[in-house]
Amino acid sequence: MNTTNHKPGDTMDRKIQRSSRRPLAIGGGIAAAILLVGVIWATRDASTSYTLDGQRIRTSTVETGAYEDYIPLRATVAPERTVFLDAIEGGRVERILVEDGTYVEEGQPILELSNTSLQLDVIAREAEVSQQLNNLRNTQLAIQQNRLSLKSDLIEIDYQISRLGRLVTLYIELEGKQFISKNEYEDAVDELDYWKSRRGVTRESQAQEEKIRLAQIEQLEASVSQLEKNLILTRSNLDNLLVRAPRAGQLTSLNAEIGESKGRGERLGQIDDVDRFKATAFVNEFYLSRVRVGQRAELEVDGTHYDLEISKVYPNVQASQFEIDLRFLGEAPSDIRRGQTLQMRLVLGDMTSNAVLLANGPFFNDTGGAWVFVLDADRAVATRRDVQLGRRNSTNIEVVGGLIDGDEVIISSYSNFITVDRLFIDQ
Repeated sequence: MNTTNHKPGDTMDRKIQRSSRRPLAIGGGIAAAILLVGVIWATRDASTSYTLDGQRIRTSTVETGAYEDYIPLRATVAPERTVFLDAIEGGRVERILVEDGTYVEEGQPILELSNTSLQLDVIAREAEVSQQLNNLRNTQLAIQQNRLSLKSDLIEIDYQISRLGRLVTLYIELEGKQFISKNEYEDAVDELDYWKSRRGVTRESQAQEEKIRLAQIEQLEASVSQLEKNLILTRSNLDNLLVRAPRAGQLTSLNAEIGESKGRGERLGQIDDVDRFKATAFVNEFYLSRVRVGQRAELEVDGTHYDLEISKVYPNVQASQFEIDLRFLGEAPSDIRRGQTLQMRLVLGDMTSNAVLLANGPFFNDTGGAWVFVLDADRAVATRRDVQLGRRNSTNIEVVGGLIDGDEVIISSYSNFITVDRLFIDQ
């Protein structure tokens, strides 16, 4: 094995020094920090701005003009008066006498129901009334018999009193002449007093029994009267199984089939007044404070103008809308029908007045009229601006503050950039 000896001064024995890399690490950290700051800045800027294709927006220039204070209405024709048919008594549908859509007269039979339970109830009540009437007759008969018995007793008592009175008068003379003993005389007097006392008791008993019997009769008569009323009511309920038209009109929405069971109070159909019509419409809740009974509406059908007014405002709001009823002032169009749709205008105030106007558009639903995007003079940038808007109709919105004549506003939908402050318009 060969061994090579090296001197201490040789190159292979010299210690190699490692070069330091700390400056490189510091430089990389600074670059990463700068990059991070740039990303954060870019992200922050993107959250407050948005680039938009200029061909996909609609704009409107603010200008002073005549404002017409109205809102368009899509109304539905309905009968001015409708009477509903409900089952007063439940039962099984036996016969349908009138077809749906037929004109009926007041009182005309429409359909017939059957109800076995109700019929049995009528029979039971009739039997109960008959029993009470029998009890009343028996009581009246007993009173009459008692009256006759007491009358017979009084006749007997009066006879005895009359007979003994004559006997006592005779005994007075005989006893004075000593033709009879004093004892016979006193016996005759005592017997006369007995019959007189008995007469008083009999009369008192007769009066007491008469009072009791009369109370019994009064109670029975009241009971019979109430039963008869109940019987009449039950029989009328039985009559209600034949459903009749409560008024003249067109029978609509008849909901009944032969053999079907209908419960008490269940809706069977309705009768519409075909001579008078009204219109019903739904209005956006935004106008709830401005809509009231008596306001006018205008309708034009085949070149003819018709006036209507609000007759009722329903305060309940559903799906951001509330309902109103409108009645025709004067004659309604001759060819309108139930369910037909009419386009009309509801006048909210003075028909025309000068105001600063902005065209109506979808932006209003996105911002609620609190702010808009206003374009600069070059139409390159649109900036968010707080505004105050007032009245609006289907065409224009009244500007109260925040905009001046000549401002150009984006009026299309803001839904895709609702959170940004500035729009860059790509021309």
